[in-house]
Amino acid sequence: MKTLLMFFSMLLPWPLRRSILEKQFGYTIHPNSHIGFAWIFPRRLVMEEGSRIGHLTLCKNIDLLHLGAHAIVGQLNWITGFPSGPSRHFAHQPDRRPELVIETHAGISSRHLIDCTARIRIGAFATIGGFRSQFLTHSIDFEAGRQTAEPIDIGDHSFTGTNSVILGGSTLPHHSVLGAQSLLNKKWDEPYRLYAGVPAQPLKELAPDLGYFRRAEGFIW
Repeated sequence: MKTLLMFFSMLLPWPLRRSILEKQFGYTIHPNSHIGFAWIFPRRLVMEEGSRIGHLTLCKNIDLLHLGAHAIVGQLNWITGFPSGPSRHFAHQPDRRPELVIETHAGISSRHLIDCTARIRIGAFATIGGFRSQFLTHSIDFEAGRQTAEPIDIGDHSFTGTNSVILGGSTLPHHSVLGAQSLLNKKWDEPYRLYAGVPAQPLKELAPDLGYFRRAEGFIW
């Protein structure tokens, strides 16, 4: 019955659909936020003022999807994970948080794969740019012979280039750029750097007064 309600709600005009999502699923959606023709059914959804999710994006099997004010998720993104609860999978990680938090004015463009088996945070004014990037928070621990999951943090005012791979346990510092087709596989802590390569390394310093770092709106016009 719940699955039928999910399908039915997608066919309704947005104001009625938003009402059903709030009343029947317990979601919190600001009146001027919007979801396109998309399958968005995490356990908990929070959409703050002005946030948007584009057409044909899918979100399922995570505990929380939280969009801050004016955050954007574009079209054709695949957001999934492994929800918390009793299971043989990840039983050794009882504090695992399968969620995606997109801070204020942050944006995810189009056609990305985002695995939120562990927590992913996209910092304020950050951009997941281009197409076909992969965020993979879980993998096999070969020594222990089991799956394990580690969070990913993308810092405020940062940018990830097209077709990049970001692995669990990685951090891109605030005010940083990850070059196209790079592999981010560790925690870095130096801001104002261009990181690039396989695996990514800091290649050069970036000026703190770059327009991208100083902008007051998340969307780039």
